[in-house]
This record gives sequence, structure tokens and C-alpha cells, in this order.
Amino acid sequence: MSERLERGAGILLHISSLPSPYGIGTLGKAAYEFVDELKAAGQKYWQVLPVGQTSYGDSPYQSFSAFAGNPYFIDVENLINDGLIEEKAADGILWGRYAEYVDYEKVYEGRYRLLKMAYENWKKEEHKDYAVFEEDNKEWLEDYALFMACKSYFENTSWLEWEEDIRNRIPEAVEKYKALLKDSINFWKFLQYRFYSEWNKLKVYANENGIKIIGDIPIYVALDSCDVWANTELFQLDENKEPKAIAGCPPDAFSDDGQRWGNPLYDWEAMENEGFSWWKKRIQASASLYDVIRIDHFIGVVRYFSIPVDKATKDGHYEKGPGSRLTEAINSVLGNAKIIAEDLGVKYEPVQELLDKEGYPGMKVMLFGFDGNPNNEHLPHCCVKNSVIYIGTHDNDTLKGFIDNQTEAVVERIMEYVSATDRKSICRQMIKSAYLSVSDICIVQMQDILEKNNFARMNYPSTMGENWKWRMQQGEFTAKKITMLKKFADISGR
Repeated sequence: MSERLERGAGILLHISSLPSPYGIGTLGKAAYEFVDELKAAGQKYWQVLPVGQTSYGDSPYQSFSAFAGNPYFIDVENLINDGLIEEKAADGILWGRYAEYVDYEKVYEGRYRLLKMAYENWKKEEHKDYAVFEEDNKEWLEDYALFMACKSYFENTSWLEWEEDIRNRIPEAVEKYKALLKDSINFWKFLQYRFYSEWNKLKVYANENGIKIIGDIPIYVALDSCDVWANTELFQLDENKEPKAIAGCPPDAFSDDGQRWGNPLYDWEAMENEGFSWWKKRIQASASLYDVIRIDHFIGVVRYFSIPVDKATKDGHYEKGPGSRLTEAINSVLGNAKIIAEDLGVKYEPVQELLDKEGYPGMKVMLFGFDGNPNNEHLPHCCVKNSVIYIGTHDNDTLKGFIDNQTEAVVERIMEYVSATDRKSICRQMIKSAYLSVSDICIVQMQDILEKNNFARMNYPSTMGENWKWRMQQGEFTAKKITMLKKFADISGR
């Protein structure tokens, strides 16, 4: 059984949402300033969304690799300071019209233009630690860099549309493309070297200032990913390497029609036969990135929703997952890192039994608590110690957006519960109520601290095009807000 997490509070703010003059948040100056602000606010945790390289749709939950970092987060000012690009090159790029939103099309065009300049000006022989990085990460780095180089070569099409020889990873084809695309391969390796160098420095700084980083990992990987292309035998694919069934979930609090995620499902028997080695490597990599790993859709470890590719979401069915056989493999490589299990959705008793066995904390979400049932498990007075309480997650309305969409009767119930004197005080009092809960960890979205309405909502599940865009502006996390959180942390023993 894993050790309990230290009682404390934290803020959920993704890297992309940090202030930056270059279109999207990065691992640069603003990230360090945010660590300082977390410390001043009496916080112990900073939670981020998955930091992997995003693909079509820009979702951090759909990545080209479960191991690679997002090149968007490489800091432009660091590249300038290291002499790899000129400031005028960065200033000459239009990063988007609105500072509070990421324009992913502009960021994609502009960032890679700068990153290629940086690569061309970089002298590998001057960086002895690069060879160490390459050696330490070769198990995933080689396949990833080849995958991305091939993806560029085949005009960013899915690997299922590549030439048959490299699609099927025929050894001769692999060697052919390694030679053909050598420079492109080195470019993608360089990006990972920069990302990990910046991430590791930031993590050391956070830890030295008493801040632990909670990182999120999706339970599934994207079909168009290096993970599937390089390990097709570990997924439920047909003879053409197309998915037989895909992941999703039945109707729940997030979606009345259920969700159709489209990720290929694991072949758990095949994974178990090879000792869950892929999962062990993934957890080891995550444990080096984060102090605490939040496993998204943990329910899928116990049972998973399987949707035949030619059927509607509602026609899916449950299959049994690996359960404790997987968690034992995870625990064997976890080291000093801890696990948080995202156990939201349809309740299933064996999930709670596994959480109890492993000692993993589950999640409580206050926005789910105001249905009129005073015994609702998501209300602070019903929480248990070994849990993490949120007001809402990235998949929910912001608190202000939620309040705006409720009936007057529900709003009055909320105000009474949190001792709010008027609507304006609800956000402050809701945060205070979460802090005062018995849950070991309390995490609040930055949007709710800043009292943003739904224009700042991070994600609407089962939709594409307008998600993952919100950004905090410089100076919005004011001294007044910081003082408020520090006071709440002090009075609640966090």
C-alpha cells in the first residue's frame, strides 16, 4: 500500500495557460514566477494537464507519444538567451489576436519556424549532456524521432496511411528511413532534449521551494501515435492494424450520450504476457517528470468500455481490465512518486476495493455535490481523508459558469452550504469550504480563483475546436488572491 499524500492545497493550471508574449505558456520565466506565487500562497502542489506533444485537435489527452514532451512549451526567451534564435525573429511572428486564448494554428506555424532555426544554430558537440540524454532515453526516443520524421515526410498523415513497408516497420524500411531522414530525426531529438532540460530545471526549482508537481496521464494513447505504431501487438487491432474496438464511456455526469474517445484499446492479455513492460516504462518516465501521477479514467484499469468501431457509443459494453495485476506492476517502478486515481463516472465497487488495497486516493468534485442529497459523497462534509477534493476539473464548467447556469433554488442551496452572503462571495466561500474539508489534498482551478465564467472553461468533452485555449494574463493572480489562499491554507492546516 502506498503512503498517503501530505495534507496540503494546490492549484490546477496547465503550462499552456501561463502568461507569455509568444502565444502559449512555456517552461520559462512565468513558470518560475508561478512557483514563487504558489509558495507565497501557502500551496504545496501545482497540478498540470498532460504535457505530451499534442496532435490534431490540440488536446493534451491525445498525444503523439506517451513519453515525449510538448515542443510548444520550450521557452522562446531561453532560445534567445542561448543565442539559438534572434529576438527579432520571434517578434516578427503573429501569435494570435487575443492574449487570453491560444491560437493553435498560429502557434504551430510560428513555433516550429523558430524551433527549426534554433536547431540549425545548435552545435551538438558543445553539449556533452546531450549524449547522456540520448542514451538515457533511447528506448522511446529512437522510435519517437523516427515516427515524427516519417510523419513530416508523409505530410503529417496518420501512420496508417504511410507506405506499407514503414507502416509495418519492416526492418529494412526502418533502416532506410533512418538514413533518408537523419537530419529530421536529429531535429526531433533536439526538441526533446530542450524540453526535458527546461522541465527538469523547473521541477528542481519547484521542489526546492516546497512545491510538488501533480502530472496527469491519460489511461489510453492516441491511435496516431508512436506508442501504437511501435507496439501494435499490444493493442486490439485487426490484420490491417485498424482498431477492432475503441475507448469511450457510457452516459455519465459529463455527457448524456456517453463519450466516444476513439483511442485503441489495450490487449491486456498481450501486455500481461510481456510483464506489462510498456506500462512500467511509461510509469517510470512519468515518475521522473512528476512527484504525483494522476491516472485519468482509472476506472478503466478495473473494467473498460469497449465500443465496436462500426457501432454507436450506446452499443458499447464493459470488459474486464487487469485490475491489481497492473497496479502491482505500476507500484514496482513508482519509486518515490505517488498516485492519484481519477475515479469519476459510473460507480463500480471493485474500483473502490482496488483503491483501498493500493491506498490510492480517489477524487471528489464539489460541483457534483449539490443535487439536494445531504449525503452526496462530493460534499466536503462527506469526504474521506485519503482523497483529493476539487471544486471542478478541466472537464467542468468554471464555478462562476456553473452558478450562472443553475436555478435560483440550487444557488440558494449552495450559498447556504458555503455560508455565502451573496452571489459575489460564492467563489471565495466555495474555495474556503474545499480547504476546510477532511480530504488530504485540495486542488482549485486557477479559473475559479480568478472567478472566471465559462469563457475560460478548459474543455467541453466530446467537442473539438474551442478547447484547451484559455490563458491567464500577467498580474491576474493578484497579491489579494495570494493572501486569501494563504489564509485558507493556514486555518485549514494545509
